[in-house]
Amino acid sequence: MHFPEWLRSLRSSTGLKGSESEDLWSLLPSLPLSSSFSLLPSSVLGLGALASITAYWLVTRPRPMRPPCDLKAQSVAVNGDPSCRRSAILKDDTLLEFYYDDTRTAYDMFQRGLMISGSGPCLGFRKPGQPYEWISYAEVAEQAQVLGSGLLAKGCQPNPEQFVGIYAQNRPEWIISELACYTYSMAVVPLYDTLGLEAMVHILNLAEISVVICDREEKAASLLENKENGTTPKLSCLVLFNDFSQAFVERAKSCEVEVLKLEQLMVSWGGGRSHLNVPPQPQDLAVVCFTSGTTGTVSMFCYGARVGFYQGDISLLMDDIKTLKPTFFPVVPRLLNRIYDKVSKRITPLLNYAVKRKQAELSSGVVRNNSLWDKLVFNKIQESLGGNLRFALTASAPISPAVLSFLRATLGCLIFEGYGQTECTAGCTFSMPGDCSTGHVGAPLPCAMVKVVDIPEMNYYAKNGAGEICIRGPSVFRGYLRDPEKTAEALDRDSWLHSGDVGQWLPNGTLRIIDRKKHIFKLAQGEYIAPEKIENVYMRCVPVLQVFVHGDSLQSYLIGIVVPDPEVFVDWAKDRGFVGSYEELCQNPDVKKAVLEDMNAVGREARLNSFEQVKDLYLHPEMFSVANGLLTPTLKSRRADIRRHFQEQISSMYSKKAY
Repeated sequence: MHFPEWLRSLRSSTGLKGSESEDLWSLLPSLPLSSSFSLLPSSVLGLGALASITAYWLVTRPRPMRPPCDLKAQSVAVNGDPSCRRSAILKDDTLLEFYYDDTRTAYDMFQRGLMISGSGPCLGFRKPGQPYEWISYAEVAEQAQVLGSGLLAKGCQPNPEQFVGIYAQNRPEWIISELACYTYSMAVVPLYDTLGLEAMVHILNLAEISVVICDREEKAASLLENKENGTTPKLSCLVLFNDFSQAFVERAKSCEVEVLKLEQLMVSWGGGRSHLNVPPQPQDLAVVCFTSGTTGTVSMFCYGARVGFYQGDISLLMDDIKTLKPTFFPVVPRLLNRIYDKVSKRITPLLNYAVKRKQAELSSGVVRNNSLWDKLVFNKIQESLGGNLRFALTASAPISPAVLSFLRATLGCLIFEGYGQTECTAGCTFSMPGDCSTGHVGAPLPCAMVKVVDIPEMNYYAKNGAGEICIRGPSVFRGYLRDPEKTAEALDRDSWLHSGDVGQWLPNGTLRIIDRKKHIFKLAQGEYIAPEKIENVYMRCVPVLQVFVHGDSLQSYLIGIVVPDPEVFVDWAKDRGFVGSYEELCQNPDVKKAVLEDMNAVGREARLNSFEQVKDLYLHPEMFSVANGLLTPTLKSRRADIRRHFQEQISSMYSKKAY
């Protein structure tokens, strides 16, 4: 590249490296020029100032962080088998079971927080339009002990065979109820709306639950109806956070169910009857997690130092985040994509330049949010998430490498990507501090061994470093509650958990998720289809917010249900000559054709086979959500429910023509 003399002077006077000079040169087209196409004096001054800022940024850059291991070898082969690996952080093949000697259970974790924080804030909440109020660790511990004593007074037994249901939205009382159970070695069974009536009855009977703690009368009424119908005979007590009617009390009394307010249970039954704590042992059952459409699984919950709850209105979530100023932010990729989309609409040459400079820092191991670029360019982006982030974790679905790299630069914090499932206590791999590369979910955590095993029908073989992901270690669950057959399907005789996901080991010892085994099906011509892999490709399309890929063994091609992104769809269509409201555009066959072409183009870029490309689609103007029963609480597609919901559209698409 040819550099003019004045830029060479800037380079020598500021100490800019070649890459910085090139990026400065790339800014020239955005600067005002004179009629002779030379830079105006104001532009020269501006570019000089920018060069000086860049030089200052280079001089003041802190030392890079030291990764906990060699980033080129983040995992180690176990017993010489490269398909089975453990964390390079470990000294040998002995897995980490606990980090602190005094912390072995969920009860211990809270007690450690209590010891360290004491009267410090633990749980925060607020009413709409009001500031946050905080309950201290000491207050939470006292309330948990009193509530637990109240549960014992109502007949609950202080042992892990006693199951207590909690059917409520996330709020401080939920955590206090959970801790009350742990304080007396009882096991918690979380319940939620999307389980459905049949699953709820199954859970209450399987766990023989007699006491359920609810947030409001409507939820308690749905449980009471099951008792009235004779389908949940063990249910005998409902404890509510909120007020309830006397009519509901009388109705419950008629079928021998006692209804109590949470405060009433604590004051009248727990107060003055405080029992000595009965802490659980590490081998004791702590919590039974039931996921939508499955039987229950056992895992443990973890806590942060201070937890704030949102107001209950999802539209006010970002306002709550700004107010709470979180230091740790667990987030699904969909939200990060939306942040990226909003910022990318206003990308300028200066923003691009600043991003490149921050990405250069990241590649050398420097992570900070106090550079001049942060103060001058990225401040508003960081403030939208409270301005106090130290690290974030994204999981549950793949995230675009471009989005991840961009947000690591603009948010000025560590952003980790992880992988796991409920059956292995959420996580089994985690990206390493100091590793700014993308396209993988990190190396095994110190508590887990991870291996890949052959899937011949999908042409994946462990000898090639690819196959079904299997996990073993202290974080893996014991099995499905009272269901040995289901347990045997998930856990083999050597205690390896078979995930149903397909992974590939990369040369640096990290794992890449490349496919899905559990939902594969065959088309009529015998080709295997992994729909989630295809959906993840199509999610890269600008107009696509959500997508469901469908096919079956009686059909020779795939079809799709697509929810366009309401924030970009109208403008995207307008750029292509289509005008109308969001709903009108969804009904326009020419718009549908344009979306399909865009999806297929992205599919070709991702090297999808022709039979993996959808041949027709239906544009749906309403998002899949937990509320409408099309997503699980962890925001995964409820595939059977989506299929049923759109059966009419699916049948219509298949009846049109064959491809």
